[in-house]
Amino acid sequence: MDQLLNHLWQSTLFAAAAGLLTLALRRNHARTRYWLWLAASVKFLMPFSLLVGVGSHIEWRTAPEVVQPVVYVMAEEVSQPFTAAPTPAARIPTTEILAAAWALGFLVVVLYWGRKWLRMRAAVRAASPMPLAFPVPVRSSSALIEPGVFGIFRPVLVLPAGIADRLTPAQLDAILAHELCHVRRRDNLAAAIHMFVEAIFWFHPLVWWLGARLLEERERACDEEVLRLGSEPQVYAEGILTVCEFYLESPLTCVAGVTGADLRNRMERIMCGHDLEALSGWKKIILAAAGVIALAVPVLFGALTAPSRLLAQSPGARPEFEVASVKLSLDETTPGVDFEWPPGGRLRARRNSAYDFIQHAYDVRYYQILGAPDWMNSTRFDVDAKADGNPGREEMNAMLRTLLEDRFKLKVHRETRQFPVFNLTVAKGGSRLQTSKEACVAFDPDHPPDHDRPHPVTCGNNHVFMKGQNMAWEATDIDMASLTWALAAATRQTVIDRTGLIGTFDVHLEWTPSETALGPTGDADASGPSLFTVLQEQLGLKLESGKGPVEVLVIDHVEKPSPN
Repeated sequence: MDQLLNHLWQSTLFAAAAGLLTLALRRNHARTRYWLWLAASVKFLMPFSLLVGVGSHIEWRTAPEVVQPVVYVMAEEVSQPFTAAPTPAARIPTTEILAAAWALGFLVVVLYWGRKWLRMRAAVRAASPMPLAFPVPVRSSSALIEPGVFGIFRPVLVLPAGIADRLTPAQLDAILAHELCHVRRRDNLAAAIHMFVEAIFWFHPLVWWLGARLLEERERACDEEVLRLGSEPQVYAEGILTVCEFYLESPLTCVAGVTGADLRNRMERIMCGHDLEALSGWKKIILAAAGVIALAVPVLFGALTAPSRLLAQSPGARPEFEVASVKLSLDETTPGVDFEWPPGGRLRARRNSAYDFIQHAYDVRYYQILGAPDWMNSTRFDVDAKADGNPGREEMNAMLRTLLEDRFKLKVHRETRQFPVFNLTVAKGGSRLQTSKEACVAFDPDHPPDHDRPHPVTCGNNHVFMKGQNMAWEATDIDMASLTWALAAATRQTVIDRTGLIGTFDVHLEWTPSETALGPTGDADASGPSLFTVLQEQLGLKLESGKGPVEVLVIDHVEKPSPN
C-alpha cells in the first residue's frame, strides 16, 4: 500500500510539473503541450523505482564513501511516501476491501471501453469501401457515426454515408486533412495508452482530468495543422459545424474524431486565430532539461546508492577467517543460542540460525531482514572460526560476511523503506531515568571478568533477555543511543530518540512481551504489564507510533551450507 501511495503522489507531482510547463508554453503550438500531458499520463505506468533499479546496476569504481550531492538528497526525499502514519490500533483489514473495490472499478471501466469498441468495430465491418485518395483505407458507414479514424496499427478512416453531399469540396478536404493529422501522429495509440491508465487508476481524479487536457490539446494541434496547410478558417469551421449538426449526437464515436474537445472554444480559435510562437532557444533548453532530469535523477539516485547497497566485496580483497567450520547443530536440548567472540580472533557459535549470523555480520535487527526463506530461522548451525592475528570487531564482522557469502551463497542489498517506527519521547510529568552511579570498568575482550567472583560492572552493559515467560532488561551506564537500541530489540521495531536527554543511565525493567516482540521464543504471560506501561510508569518515557525510513537488508539469494 505504501508503495502505491508513494507512486501516486510522485506521479501527481510529475503531472503538476508538466502543468507548469504547459502554462509557460501557452502561446506556443498545441502539439508541445499535448506531448507534455501525454508524458504525465505515461508516468503513471512508470514508477521511479524502475529507473532507480536501473541505476543500481551501474557499476561504480569509486571509493565506498561517496559524498551525496544535493540532487541525491532531493531524490531520496521524493522517494519517501507522502502518507500519514497509521497507529497500531488501526488493525482493520482494509487491504482486501480496497483490492476488491479497485478490481470492481477496473472491471467497470474496461467493460465501458470494451462495449464502445465492439460497437464501433461492428460498424466498421459493416461499412463499404469508398474510392477516396487517402493514405489509409476509407469506408462509408450507414450507421449514425461521426467521421473519425478507427484502429491503432491498421487505422481505417470511417465516414458516414452521404457526407460528401452535405459538405462542400473545400470543407471535405479540410475534414480529411484533420483526420490525416490524427493518422500521422498516431493519436489512437496515445489515446489507448491513456485509456489503460484510466482503467488502472480510475480512482484518481487526476487521470480523468489529464484525459480532458489530452483531448483538448490533441484536437487543437490538428486544427493548427489544418490551417497551416492552407485551409480557410471559415471553410474549416463551417465544415466542423456541419458535421456536428448531423453527427454530434451519434452513440458511436471514433477514438480520434473531428468533433472532439470544447466546440465553442475551437470555433473561436479557428476563426479569430492567434499568432503562435515557435519554441525559443531557452524554452527548448528548459524542455530538454526537464526530460533529462525526469529520467536521469532516478537513475543517478540508484547508481549513487548502489555502493552502499551492494555489499558483496570483490574477490581477493575480502577479509576471511584463516579456518572456519560450519555444521548443522545436533544439540536439541539446550535452550537459547550461544554466540561469542573469544580473544585471539576467534568465533564460537552454537545453535545459531542464519538469521542470527546475519544480524551480527550486518549489524541489523531480526525485523530488518526481508525476503528470507523459512529455513533461515528454523535450521540451526554450529560455527567455529579462527582469524589470523587479533582483528577488531569490525574486521571480524567483515570476515563473518565473507563466510556467509562463501558457505551460504548469501547475496544481499540494503534498501531504505517506510515502516512503522516508535518515537521515544518524554512522558507527561518528566523523565524518571536515574543517572548512572555504578562504578564501572571498561570491558577488555582479552581479559573478560570471572563470572564466579564479584567484579566491577562493565561500562555500557545493556542486555535484554528472557526471564521465565517475561522479558527483562538490565543496563548500566548507557546513553540514549544504547537505550533506543535495546528498545528496538524488545519491540522488534525501529525506535527513534526524540527525548533530547543526554548523559548515561542505569535501567532495570521487567515486562510481558507482545507476540511480535517474542518472535520464535514462545508464548507470553498476558497477565503481566506491557513494556509501554512499565516504561512510562518507571522511566517517564513514552513510545509513540509513527512511520519513518528504516534501513532493511533484502535477501537476494541464500542456500543451506554443506557441512565440513
